[in-house]
Amino acid sequence: MLGAERRAVAVLASVFAVRMLGLFLLLPIIALYAASFPEASTLMIGLAVGAYGITQALFQIPFGLLSDRIGRKPVIVSGLLIFALGSLLAAFADSATMLVLGRILQGAGAVSAAITALVADLTRVEVRTRAMAVIGMTIGASFLLALIAGPLLAAWVGVSGVFQVTAVLALAAAAGVSFAVPSPALPAETPGSLVTLRAALAVPALLRLNLGVLVLHAVLTASFVAVPLTLDALWTARLGAHAQVYLFALLASLPPTVALIIANDRKQRPLSLALLAIGLLALAQCLLAVSVTALTITLALAVFFAGFNFLEARLPARLSELASPGVRGAALGVFATCQFLGAFLGGVAGGWIFGLGGAGAVHLVCAALTIIWLLVVLVEPARAAQPQS
Repeated sequence: MLGAERRAVAVLASVFAVRMLGLFLLLPIIALYAASFPEASTLMIGLAVGAYGITQALFQIPFGLLSDRIGRKPVIVSGLLIFALGSLLAAFADSATMLVLGRILQGAGAVSAAITALVADLTRVEVRTRAMAVIGMTIGASFLLALIAGPLLAAWVGVSGVFQVTAVLALAAAAGVSFAVPSPALPAETPGSLVTLRAALAVPALLRLNLGVLVLHAVLTASFVAVPLTLDALWTARLGAHAQVYLFALLASLPPTVALIIANDRKQRPLSLALLAIGLLALAQCLLAVSVTALTITLALAVFFAGFNFLEARLPARLSELASPGVRGAALGVFATCQFLGAFLGGVAGGWIFGLGGAGAVHLVCAALTIIWLLVVLVEPARAAQPQS
């Protein structure tokens, strides 16, 4: 990468990591916090975990389209400020309902598509996968840090304090975007919103990526309804012990994650690598469905994180390669909509299924979803390779 590209990627990776850290800090503790309110049902717990996803899903496409027309930075800064307001509302919630409302407002700060589009705007196509991999690795690092720090921070300042920390992180990210990121020129001619949206939905390969990210994040949020509650049954009120499980699982997942990313960067059969990563997700969910000890849960999570971290970096990188600059914001908006719709559906369905059949049922449904995704990725290229009559 050129010097300007390296600087832009470094700053945006930091902004993205800070933004996602604010969400990831809550992931291992929000289910337990929601359960502490007297009126909380398993469905309400699932809403608290995944409610931010529905407003993220609703606003990603409009914000992506808007970023194509008025520029990425104004959209990103506005979204980060909205996220900060939602964090403060959740911080002072006195009921599960207010907590869910705060999470909904957090989600209205839907800037993932605009940030990813800005990364693509500021890098050349030949280095874009590498740039997205850098973004993915920083998100992975924030994920690792948050899963460990979230329970420890909550034990120190309470979950309300964690929400306040997420508000401060969002404001810091907004300042970084405003003052440290260059502003790329807007396209000379921007197609109408419906034109760009139709173009973003017209490519079958993009549709498969959208399906993939929906399943990926549905499985993630459903898992983090079930896993914290399972660990809580093993270690009641010992959030530090939860942090240890996440730490060991994430550390164990790093070597296979790095190996997958290096192999992908060397163009070593990227489709086979994607299939392998999806297979790891399915295997992990099957292991979680039968895990009853901290050790087996840790091992299963390590397998899960290896597949998840690779796919979290690879899917948006592939999409940015397929989408042209004039519709990139719209395409990434659709992609991010599917991502956060998956987060919402995973949280709600995870809570509902947990109430019906416990953690094992949640993980078996997640395994089934990943197997369906695997079959879609496997069958479509084979169908395209068949001779046309």
